[in-house]
Amino acid sequence: MKTLRLLTAVSIAALAATTAASAQQKTLYVAGYGGSFEKTIRDEVIPSFEKENGVKVEYVAGNSTDTLAKLQAQKGNQQIDVAIVDDGPMYQAIQLGFCGKLDGLPADLYDTARFKDDRAVAIGIVATGLMYNTKVFAEKGWAPPTSWNDLKDAKYAKQLVIPPINNTYGLEALVMLSKMNGGGEANVDSGFKIFKEEINPNVLAYEPSPGKMTELFQSGQAVIAVWGTGRVQSFANTGFPVDFVYPKEGAATLLTTACPVTKPNASPLASSFVKMLLDPKIQLVMLKEYGYGPVLKSLVVPAEFGKMAPIGERAAKLYNPDWTVINEKREEWTKRWNREVER
Repeated sequence: MKTLRLLTAVSIAALAATTAASAQQKTLYVAGYGGSFEKTIRDEVIPSFEKENGVKVEYVAGNSTDTLAKLQAQKGNQQIDVAIVDDGPMYQAIQLGFCGKLDGLPADLYDTARFKDDRAVAIGIVATGLMYNTKVFAEKGWAPPTSWNDLKDAKYAKQLVIPPINNTYGLEALVMLSKMNGGGEANVDSGFKIFKEEINPNVLAYEPSPGKMTELFQSGQAVIAVWGTGRVQSFANTGFPVDFVYPKEGAATLLTTACPVTKPNASPLASSFVKMLLDPKIQLVMLKEYGYGPVLKSLVVPAEFGKMAPIGERAAKLYNPDWTVINEKREEWTKRWNREVER
């Protein structure tokens, strides 16, 4: 009888384990950028991940501030499993306790790719600088831009597009212009003054949407913009005549980052998805299709893939913003921006 009870108990435990396994999350929700990044993830990452893990991946597109807002709105009842955002919002997500720990990260990650306690990881290095229409510039006899100060040039009146400062590209432009004029993260007054008085007359739109940004160039309304190497590389890959400029005063670092979202009964597949983005094959895809500088030291980069991406000396010269200072001031700056600049 005792043996029977023991066998029954073992059977029940085994059944419970089987039930738990069968009840394992069948859908993984990944929140990340839209546009060409979303297409790359859907084409190059999701199909193989679904096949290998027997799970359905639902991709939720939005910019970094959108994704952070979703995490805050869902606090206590998180629906997102993986968050892919810019480094600034990622620091906020970690501080707010939204990111779980990543185990088993590659040993050859660059130091800049690692976050404290491995609560997130960079999956690509982007440079924020200038994009311009090479065909229009050639037709008009204009020299390619070389400086952040070129954004003030009156010949670009109503032909300049810049993302707003709730977007990392626009925010980093504000920081760089402040830094060039005696300020920096701790004092952005000079940057605000330049935007308000000298750059605003040239601005066609403060546009956060990647799709609308490319539409403004394709329609001929915009000829110059502030954007990142990833977006510009992807746009150039379509055959449209654009190029990226590393301003002589320096381009700013933007890390594309990912973390598994912490929540009760979190799926281990969330960490697996993040780590798949670090696979050398995916890193090369991101470099080729999206202009991301790789985060793996050992990755051999084919010369034809690295035309725009921050690699080697270009990566070493990037300016790394102080996100601790920025995130403390970001809400205040956004309100000021809406009041003084983008009215």
